[in-house]
Amino acid sequence: MQDIAYLDPRSGQTWSLSEPRWCGPEGQPLLLTDLPGIERGQIQASERSLWRYAAALPFQPVERISLGEGCTPLVKAEWSGAPVRFKCEWFMPSGSFKDRGASVMLSLLRDQGIKAVLEDSSGNGGAAIATYAAAGGMRAKIMVPASTSPAKTVQSRSLGAEIELVPGSRQDCADAALAQSNRIFYASHNWHPFFLQGTKTLAYELWEDLGFRAPDNVIVPCGAGSNVLGCGIGFAELLRAGQIRRMPRIFAAQPENCGPIARDWLGEDEADPMPTVAEGTAIAQPLRMAEVLEVLRASAGGAVLLSESEIIRATRGLAGRGFYVEPTCAQAAAAFGRLLEDGQIRRDETTVVVLTGSGLKATQRHAELAGVAL
Repeated sequence: MQDIAYLDPRSGQTWSLSEPRWCGPEGQPLLLTDLPGIERGQIQASERSLWRYAAALPFQPVERISLGEGCTPLVKAEWSGAPVRFKCEWFMPSGSFKDRGASVMLSLLRDQGIKAVLEDSSGNGGAAIATYAAAGGMRAKIMVPASTSPAKTVQSRSLGAEIELVPGSRQDCADAALAQSNRIFYASHNWHPFFLQGTKTLAYELWEDLGFRAPDNVIVPCGAGSNVLGCGIGFAELLRAGQIRRMPRIFAAQPENCGPIARDWLGEDEADPMPTVAEGTAIAQPLRMAEVLEVLRASAGGAVLLSESEIIRATRGLAGRGFYVEPTCAQAAAAFGRLLEDGQIRRDETTVVVLTGSGLKATQRHAELAGVAL
């Protein structure tokens, strides 16, 4: 097998994994060269975490940083009058799907000699990096916009991460992190290709959950697109390994108020971003937009733009069925209803709706929706 390497997907240039990198020499985002995928016999069945798929990773760290992430419930339910399977990704140590990426990324980086990491995130990404840095004995610095509610950073602070408040917008915060990346390794969940190696384990897990077959459709809430890309990478590896006959159709759900990927897919005009209840996906300038769109094309999937009222109804509807999740991830359920209505998917197909974050992450927002004063 050819050695795995960092890859600039837009030029085809590669670099050895022997040197830790988070971007190319010109600041371009990187992926990894194609991995061959694994067969069911290569699953470490005794391992109760995403590390049961360790053979699918680019290399094996001497010691893993793991808190039992992965192996989340796949729950049969009904939504919009049709059967559906909800993948409950908030059943993770830090409360969101980003633990998959954080566990794998920090395990591999620590193995490469990285001892301290920098991240910019006011939400789930920062919490996941802080969690796994603490578990792995690494130092973490999380940069957040100064306007961020203290309630959103208390989790990272409690885990020992250094928090730096940056004046200005979310983009100003990202720019400030880039400016510090020459002093501390930038282990951004949006930038580093190892993070996607963690999110791809969702595809392997769904394959195993469904009796070693692929679902017909996977619907995910989408901001920067790490779950879209992870599913694209993982299912492509399973196809390459001859373990599935075809890719599932992958659909991205975004808010109308800030949905650049869905707008591009649907051919709609660009729009200035506006506040949204789905704040976890409010990414105005996705770093890997071209690659996300390619996954949607290659899988024959698509994208859905959702109104604020649709997202709120889905959030309340899920809570009424026992699924207490962030409005951000309720978008995926709302998108399922829309895709059914539009005839893009059928009720007799196997559809997985990925629920990415706990409602405990959005207590203030749930209080507002319920008309309760905190």
